[in-house]
Amino acid sequence: MASSAQPPAAAGGGGPDGGSLAGGGDTFGDRSLSQGLSVLVGLGLCVTMLGLGCAVELGQLGQQLRRPVGLLLALLGQFVAMPLLAFLLALIFALDEVAAVAVLLCGCCPGGNLSNLMSVLVDGDMNLSIIMTASSTLLALFLMPLCLWIYSRHWINTAVVQLLPLGAVSLTLGSTLLPIGLGVLIRYRHPRAADLLVKISLWSLLVTLVVLFILTGTMLGPDLLAQIPASVYAIAVLMPLAGYALGYGLATIFKMPPHCRRTVSLETGCQNVQLCTAILKLTFSPELIGSMYMFPLLYALFQSAEAGLFVLAYKMYGKDSYKQDTLGEEEDTDISYKKLKEEEIADTSYGTVTTEEHNSIQMEPTQTAL
Repeated sequence: MASSAQPPAAAGGGGPDGGSLAGGGDTFGDRSLSQGLSVLVGLGLCVTMLGLGCAVELGQLGQQLRRPVGLLLALLGQFVAMPLLAFLLALIFALDEVAAVAVLLCGCCPGGNLSNLMSVLVDGDMNLSIIMTASSTLLALFLMPLCLWIYSRHWINTAVVQLLPLGAVSLTLGSTLLPIGLGVLIRYRHPRAADLLVKISLWSLLVTLVVLFILTGTMLGPDLLAQIPASVYAIAVLMPLAGYALGYGLATIFKMPPHCRRTVSLETGCQNVQLCTAILKLTFSPELIGSMYMFPLLYALFQSAEAGLFVLAYKMYGKDSYKQDTLGEEEDTDISYKKLKEEEIADTSYGTVTTEEHNSIQMEPTQTAL
């Protein structure tokens, strides 16, 4: 059924997007290269999810369940703000159904590990960052297919939406639970090994994205890449930037301190592009998705560049204020400590000793302050 419906979708429709679909199918037609790319995407996703699990501590999860601020922020940021933003951008730029599905899929993805690294660089709340990433990944198992179903209704009469494999998307998301659970177990049993795996997963994230970008660009070729509409490039630039702004505004509404606002900002704008790439590669046929397979890689490129500018601006202009805030907190703590000691001395004193002019000593009773 699906195979009979795909060729008309690939061939149908005049204009650049119809041509890009057909070209994408021919380019990805090399079965060995396509399978190799699928294996690379799957392995990269497993390593990334394993690293995410290794960064989670059971004690932190218990604290968040008692006061689930991170869980609530992950829910609002990743499955309310970002899907709605992707939908509005697709409408504003009048994307065709194939490009719209790629943009929606990226917008509905949970947070990515890149935000954890960037949170460290801007002196953010690392525990909050990890909890938000882990929470959004678990929530995605149910909410990501739901968001895709809701926001794709605008293109319901097109073949790509009618063939949208929501079951395969859920299956791909479910397969990430195993490496996450294994990572949590490693953190519980072998903390040092978990720390090493977290570092390996962050490096593998960068390496995998670079390799995927090069291989996909080579397989598609410059002619096919040139057929990607300028509006898609514009969305790849604007979407992470708007996500960072929405996250910061959301944290401001919750009256969070500045370092937590920076953390929530990065968590909201940084999407799990490896998961998006894996879903596009493993659940859609090349004839159907075509050159739009490049969108999550373009998003990864611009979200990294914009986050890098965020970090650079903080290092240049925000670092001193952060140090002053920290110093002020330490001074307040020191003053409070001195005040507490004085009160303790006053409370425990029974009397004071006074010396009169004729070298006589007299005890004067004093009342203990209650």
